[in-house]
Formats: sequence, C-alpha cells, structure tokens
Amino acid sequence: MTERVAIVTGAAAGIGWATARKLASSGHRVALVDLDSRLAEVRAAELGPTHLGLGCDVGQEAEGSVTVQRVLERMGRIDVLVNNAGIGDPAGPTVEQSLAAFDRVLRVHLHGTFLMSRAAAPSMLAQGSGAIVNLCSIAALAGIPSRNAYGAAKAGIAAMTRSMACEWARGGLRVNAIAPGYVRTALVDDLIAKGALDAHAIERRTPMGRMARPEEIAEAIAFLASAAASFVTGAVLTADGGWSAFGAPEAALETWCEGQVIGTRPV
Repeated sequence: MTERVAIVTGAAAGIGWATARKLASSGHRVALVDLDSRLAEVRAAELGPTHLGLGCDVGQEAEGSVTVQRVLERMGRIDVLVNNAGIGDPAGPTVEQSLAAFDRVLRVHLHGTFLMSRAAAPSMLAQGSGAIVNLCSIAALAGIPSRNAYGAAKAGIAAMTRSMACEWARGGLRVNAIAPGYVRTALVDDLIAKGALDAHAIERRTPMGRMARPEEIAEAIAFLASAAASFVTGAVLTADGGWSAFGAPEAALETWCEGQVIGTRPV
C-alpha cells in the first residue's frame, strides 16, 4: 500500500504542529511547512526521518509553487493539504485600521490558501484522489468588532472552500474547512498574559466552558482528511464548543449547569 503524504502549513506550532503529529501518528509522511524554516526542520526531525520540514511564505506565489514541487520531488505524491498558516490582525477601531495591515492578513490567510490549493490540486486530480482541509474560523460566521481583516479572510476561505469542492468533486478531490473557536495555543497564552485577551470571559461565553486544545482541532482536521469523511465535501465544520450555536443570554449557561428552571422547562 502506498504511504499517504500530507502537507501542513503553519506546522511549527499550535494547531499546525498538533495536526502534523496527528497525521504522522496515523501513518502519513508529513511535509511541515512554516515561515520559520529552522523550526519546521526541527519539528520534522522530531517526527522522524521520513518527514520533511520546509520554509515557505504561503502568501508569495512563487514560494508556494516551489514548495509543492519540492514535496513532490522528495515524497512522490500529495494526498492531503492542510491550509493552516495564518497571522493575527491588529484589533482596533475600523476608522483607524490601515490598508497595509488589512492586505497583509488577507495575503497570508486568503491568498495563501488559494495559492497552496492551486499548486497542490493538479497532482491530486491526476491521481484521482485527495483532500484539502482549510482553516476557517468562527470569525467567518459572526461579527467580531474590530476584526475586519481576519473575519473577511476567513469568510473568503469558507466561500472558496465551497467553490473548489464543487469544481473538483468529480476529480476525486474533496475540499472542506474547519472553523475553530478559541484554541488554547501558546500565542493565546501570550495574549492572556499580556492582558490582550480575557480567558475567563471567553470561557463563560462558551457553552462547553473552556477553550479547545490544539489536539482537539487536529482530530477534526484528520477526520475531514480521512476516508471516514469520503462523502463529505464543501463543508465548514465548526469546532467551537457550542460558541456559534449559542443564542441565549450568558446567564442561561450557568442556570443550565446549576439544574435550575428557565420558564416552565427544567434545564
């Protein structure tokens, strides 16, 4: 049986690193792609000699194409592409946001997802099978004040996921997206430590009462990339602890947990 090959972008940390570990543990040879080439190589070495670490700025057209070609030359095929690379956006009032910062967020998230998918798709279509999993976000599904660039980029990824899925479905290439809520990564921990993010407020607002672990998002990504999702394409799977489903006042969560009654219905 031919060993499956996966490319994971933004693979040196957070969700990307958790995803690389998960795919490697399920038998994939993984090409870990990251802006930090040195750390990508270190991470690949941690997984073992059959894995590959590559540096790449996914938002640069030439770099994405060269990276995909290097993977094909070294590993022979591509079965899975996980478009995880991304950056944060500087939050602030819309009237004070700069076009340069807006464009930078779109270039990495939206352009990067497009360019890597465009580069990897021909080989998967030629072999008649493959799966692309894009990283979307709850920011694509609801308004988050001051997060214009990030929300626009992620909404664009959701739309592009559906378009590519429909275009490539009969060629055997599935395209789906995962929309995480807040995930407890090292970056989030740093924001919490700096006072830029209120972890307790997020946990109170989330029906499950906590943030996700990177490994939980990796599990969902691995599912979408696997044969277990063979009839799933064009989907955006939320993995947000119930955040986007919740529509009641925040106090309703506490009432439910305390076993009290709302109106005439026991909860």
